[in-house]
Amino acid sequence: MNDTEVSKTISQMVMFIRQEAEEKAAEIAVSAEEEFNITKLQLLEAEKARVRKEFERREGTVEVKKKVEYSKQLNESRIKVLQAREDAVQTVLQDAFAQLVAMSQDKAAYKRLLADLLAQGMYKLAEPKVLVRCREMDVQLVRDAFSAAQTKYQEVYGTAAPALELDPKHPLPPPPKAGKQHDDEFQTCCGGVVVTSGDGRIVCSNTLDDRLRITYSSLLPEL
Repeated sequence: MNDTEVSKTISQMVMFIRQEAEEKAAEIAVSAEEEFNITKLQLLEAEKARVRKEFERREGTVEVKKKVEYSKQLNESRIKVLQAREDAVQTVLQDAFAQLVAMSQDKAAYKRLLADLLAQGMYKLAEPKVLVRCREMDVQLVRDAFSAAQTKYQEVYGTAAPALELDPKHPLPPPPKAGKQHDDEFQTCCGGVVVTSGDGRIVCSNTLDDRLRITYSSLLPEL
């Protein structure tokens, strides 16, 4: 081969190699583009999934907080309702105590009531002799009610009434002062009597305060 043919052959080989290289480079570029797009899509989907998960987590947290806050407000509302109800009941109860104090100031009506309370107390004790405790301010009224109480006892229960005796050693507390709440049953008394057996071991409280408390307790569910 002469120089011209050699050069031509070499040129053809160079062109062939270059074409092969260009085709290979194109394939690599296409493959790289495809891999890039796939990787980008995977990263994008992974990020979307992460964002969705984070959003769901935050949404769940917000929902839990809403439920907790709702429950808290509902509980506070219930407590307020219960407190208002209790305040209303206590207001009525204090008003009732005040009315008992006022009732005990009507001497004639109060004397009749004392006779009834004494008769009930005697029946409950079923003792031959009954000691009577009362407020110091009621001593004379209670003494005056003894006879009426024994007569009432005989009329209602059909048997002779037990003997009645005043117990001056154990007076009941005075009534609550005007404008003061009736809180402590051992410090104040709106009226009525406490009757005991002759030895003081059996006690039946028939004070106006205890009668009101019994009524209050029995009506509390309805209230």
